[in-house]
Order: sequence, then structure tokens, then C-alpha cells
Amino acid sequence: MRIVIAEDDPLLREGLALLLRAEALDVVATTADPDGFLEAVDTHRPDTAIVDVRMPPTHTDEGIRAAVEARRRQPGLAVLVLSAYVEQAFATELLAHGSARLGYMLKERVGRVQEFLTALHRVADGGTAIDPEVVAQLLTRTRPGNRLERLSPRERDVLSLMAEGLGNAAIAERLFVTDGAVHKHIRSIFAKLDLAPTDRTDRRVAAVLHYLESGARHSA
Repeated sequence: MRIVIAEDDPLLREGLALLLRAEALDVVATTADPDGFLEAVDTHRPDTAIVDVRMPPTHTDEGIRAAVEARRRQPGLAVLVLSAYVEQAFATELLAHGSARLGYMLKERVGRVQEFLTALHRVADGGTAIDPEVVAQLLTRTRPGNRLERLSPRERDVLSLMAEGLGNAAIAERLFVTDGAVHKHIRSIFAKLDLAPTDRTDRRVAAVLHYLESGARHSA
């Protein structure tokens, strides 16, 4: 796996590089700003990018915009975005451009090395990884009248694990239920969220997007 790191904090940037190289991963470039990141992507054509949400010059959403632009320039680039705290709107903005090979993690997760590496590999392998803390905060921010209120407690558990990027087998293992039970819950989630089958929409992604957008809207 060839990786580019875009992080303006030099300690975290070099720490990430050391950690990944110790795992025999190929860190081909490290950068401190969006322009340097995009140049590195163009030059090195990495498989995966790790990008800070807030970078110079304004330290607002430069990282998100750079990540979206990098995926436009290099379709299929896996991107794991790091943030110091929960910002659901940024997670939603990323997923709105397609969920495959995307992750959104809190920086504190880097210190839990195995969790961080698991998320990185999941994204690199084509999956989606949303930090469990983002999911947990969304659950506490759901308001009456939202379609998520239609879901049973178990269905909400299943949807939260879907948002973390888990597949059906992993969800079944986490909840100590059968694969068949998970499949049944997901079908019910689709029905309650009014997500009809279509060739143009991945209902699993649409359900997670609805989940994220609801939390972002009600946290404003």
C-alpha cells in the first residue's frame, strides 16, 4: 500500500509515518498543506491518503476540499480523513461524493493502533469506516419526527454498525445474532427509511447518509 499523509502538525505527521512504516506500509510522501498534498498525489499516485480536516491557511475545511479534489484527479483513491473532534457535516460531505474507499476517524483513534490500522485497511480494501464516536453522538441527537424514530432499538444498533463500515457478518458477530437476523433487520431499515431498490442508488450507503445527515442537521 502506497500512502500519502497530509497533516500540518509535524509531530502527528511524522508519528503516523513511523507507525505505518513499522507496519511495512510504504509512505511515499508527507505534506503539511493542501497544495503539497495534491502535488504529492499527482506525483506519487498513491493507493491511500490520510488527510487532516483542518489545514492551512484557514484551518477550516481545507482537508475535506483537498480530499474531494484528490479523488476527482485520481478516481479510486482511498482516503482516511482525521479530525480532532466530531464534525458530522464533514463526514456527510465526504460520503456524498461516494462512500467506497472512504473513512472518517478521530485523531485520538490513532493512539489505539489496532483500531486505526483496521480502519485504514478497511478503507484501502474498498470499504467505509466512520468513527464509532461519530456514530454514538448521532444516536443521542436524533429528534422526534425524524425517520430514524421509526427504527426499533435493534435496527438502530444495526444501522450504527453499518455507519462504522461493518459488513453483515461482522455486525452479526458484534450483536451476537445470526447473519439471517442482520439481513432481516437491514431489509426493515430500508423499508422504514423509504429506500426502495434502484439500479442507481446503493441503499446501504443511502441509509448511512440519511443517518449522518440527520445528526449533522440537528447538531447545527
